Amino acid sequence: MNPYILTFLLSALGLGTTITFASSHWLIAWMGLEINTLAILPLMTQGHHPRAVEATTKYFLTQATAAATLLFASVTNAWLTGQWGLGMTMHPLPMTMILLALAMKLGLAPLHTWLPEVLQGLDLTTGLILSTWQKLAPFYLLIQTPFQDQRLLIVLALASTLVGGWGGLNQTQL
Repeated sequence: MNPYILTFLLSALGLGTTITFASSHWLIAWMGLEINTLAILPLMTQGHHPRAVEATTKYFLTQATAAATLLFASVTNAWLTGQWGLGMTMHPLPMTMILLALAMKLGLAPLHTWLPEVLQGLDLTTGLILSTWQKLAPFYLLIQTPFQDQRLLIVLALASTLVGGWGGLNQTQL
């Protein structure tokens, strides 16, 4: 890959994460997440291998579904409460939808099934970026969102811990 293009894509990754970190508005946070997603797609397919293309397609479809759910939930919350802010009080239905969308973006169990399949089709460097840097912005949003009822978040955390631990014992391909 051309060094200028690689520099541009890595800068776009940093820009998307920075936009999400600096946002206090759901629409701007969504835009930062989308910049992140679109910046890593060419990096995932740079090997021109069929497995890399398949992994990129799975990643794009999963992230597009999560992004559409997040945008729909934030618009629904703005419609019900009249507030677009990240730290504002939220209606319970959009709050649950936002939690599930962020869990899908993070790869938390039981919404994690796409992550091992995608990582198996990538090279080590891109897999490392996908497993670490791409998770920073959704995790920040998950921390900043004021959940009144923490039960679903606790269930997702426990399920991810158990499934990740048991699944890691049997994983031989990463």
